[in-house]
Amino acid sequence: MELVSHYETSILVLGLSGMLFFIQLLVADITGIKQKHPPGTAIQAGHDSFLFRSNRAFANSNETVGILILFVLFSIFSSANPTWVNGLSLIYFVGRIAHMIFYYADFKLMRSVSFAISTIGLIGIFISGILRWL
Repeated sequence: MELVSHYETSILVLGLSGMLFFIQLLVADITGIKQKHPPGTAIQAGHDSFLFRSNRAFANSNETVGILILFVLFSIFSSANPTWVNGLSLIYFVGRIAHMIFYYADFKLMRSVSFAISTIGLIGIFISGILRWL
């Protein structure tokens, strides 16, 4: 596992991201149960509802996790600079934590900033990988 050993932080971020998204799932589900929302029915759109915001935070995380996994694997298998990949993975993760907190708290501007931070992390991971091919 020498190839992966240089990317331990990125591997840790994958695991921690999984736990973060699991927590988001639990928050959304528990909120739905407490609000007696019938499972499988549409949630009424509106940022005034914590149920809506918690479900959107979870859905947004799900929209980016596949990209994170693919970019990290691409970078690892391309032998990209581990310092950059690890650092950018942490940037992604911190952005996702902040995004969740700001979505829950309904701080729209900071939620958008946090999303941008996590997106910068993703783009940076990809660039780190593609630079090995150029």
